[in-house]
Amino acid sequence: MCLIALSWKQHPRYRLALIANRDEAHDRPAVPAGVDPDDPAIYGGRDLLAGGSWLMASTRGRLAAVTNVRAGAAEGPMPRSRGALVRGFAADDRSVDSLASLAPQAAGFGRFNLLAFDGARLAFASNYPQFRTYDVTPGLHAMSNGDFDAPWPKSGHATRALERWLASPAARDGQTDDEALAPLFDALADTTPAPDDALPDTGVGLPLERLLSPPFVRGERYGTRCSSVVLIEDTQATFLEQSFGPNGLRLGRTRATLALG
Repeated sequence: MCLIALSWKQHPRYRLALIANRDEAHDRPAVPAGVDPDDPAIYGGRDLLAGGSWLMASTRGRLAAVTNVRAGAAEGPMPRSRGALVRGFAADDRSVDSLASLAPQAAGFGRFNLLAFDGARLAFASNYPQFRTYDVTPGLHAMSNGDFDAPWPKSGHATRALERWLASPAARDGQTDDEALAPLFDALADTTPAPDDALPDTGVGLPLERLLSPPFVRGERYGTRCSSVVLIEDTQATFLEQSFGPNGLRLGRTRATLALG
């Protein structure tokens, strides 16, 4: 993922509510959100190049999501895939305390921000600029390609949209049909560039900062591949994913309701 906005312990119905965009090369092979063929308890998209995923939930009441960290030039191939962190945690049964065990091998992954929910606690971990992990406090948060809760324009746009939706009658009444969730997907589809004076400086140069500044990145070879909404209640999780092709071409939409055990 490249943009995640979330609400943690702020809503009477949804303990965890999350909206997210995954930006990636359009020719990188992937499978849209679905049941993992090797573990029917896990649900999410799958990267077919390096394995793993960008966002997964499980019927065990778990969730994990990852973004890369943008810090200058690309790293090139790394020994371990960030996506393995997502699938590994979603398939596990340990608490978020287990994230500390990543420290010795963290440098072998590409620069990452990891969000992990074990059914009771929500935690963040990153290996840049050095490894760290901590519990996420209740509230509205955003995770993109910089520090957790970095005040990037697209992060603020997404968290405000999520906050508005959670205050709406649709959220109060548990409506999750396409019409009810349209404001969330519309916010994730925003292609408005941020003004130059609000852009972060991640070492990639102003033209690329501008290109990557909207919530939705539209491009022929690289751009937003999918938008996701995940709503976790006490007994079930609702998981929707809208897929896109080059230049924002709308593809299919998947939807699942996971009974949480």
